Amino acid sequence: MTELEKCLAGQIYDCHDTVFLEFKRTTRGLLARYNALAYEQKAEKRAVLEQLFEHIGTNVSVAQPFICDYGRNIRIGNNVSINMNCTFVDCNTITIGDNVLIASNVQIYTAAHPVEYAERVRQDWNPDSGQYFCNTFAKPVTIGSGCWIGGGVVILPGVSVGERTVIGAGSVVTKNVPADCVAAGNPCRVIRTINGAEK
Repeated sequence: MTELEKCLAGQIYDCHDTVFLEFKRTTRGLLARYNALAYEQKAEKRAVLEQLFEHIGTNVSVAQPFICDYGRNIRIGNNVSINMNCTFVDCNTITIGDNVLIASNVQIYTAAHPVEYAERVRQDWNPDSGQYFCNTFAKPVTIGSGCWIGGGVVILPGVSVGERTVIGAGSVVTKNVPADCVAAGNPCRVIRTINGAEK
C-alpha cells in the first residue's frame, strides 16, 4: 500500500511522505489566495474553493480566515455556512451534508496519534530518516444533513454526527452522536431529543 492508501484506510502512515508535502504546498497556496480575498469577491472565492475541496455544493459560504490541511478530502453539500476561524484537519475525509451550520472557531480533526507512548513515538527514529518522529493515523469525520455545530466545538477523529442534531458551543465530541438530538459538554453527551424524535 502507498502511504496515501494507508492514511485513508485508517492505518499508521508517514505523514512526511512526499505526496502529503505536495498536498500541503498546493493547499497553502490556495488558502493564502482565499484568505486574502475581500468579502464581496464571491465568484473569486468560489473558484478557489472549487480547486481546494473534493466537492462543494451550491450556496456554500466559508468565512475567512479558514484553515485546512489538504482540502482535497473535504466534501461539502448544499446550503452550508462555515463561519470564521474554522480549522479542518482533513488528513482523512471530512463529509458535511446539506443545510448545515458550522459556527466560528470549530475544529474538526481526522488525524491522531496512538495513546501508548511506545506506539506513539518511533523507537527507531533518527533525524536523517525524513520521517516524522511519531506515528500518525487518521479517521474520517461525518456531519449529517441539517446539523448545527455551535461555536468552539472540537470534533475528534472517527466521529459521526447524526442528521439534524445540534452540538452545543464549546463541546468536545469524542464519539458518535445520534440524529435528532441536542448534545453538549466535554465529553459531549446527549441532553435531549428534538424534531419529534423518540427517546
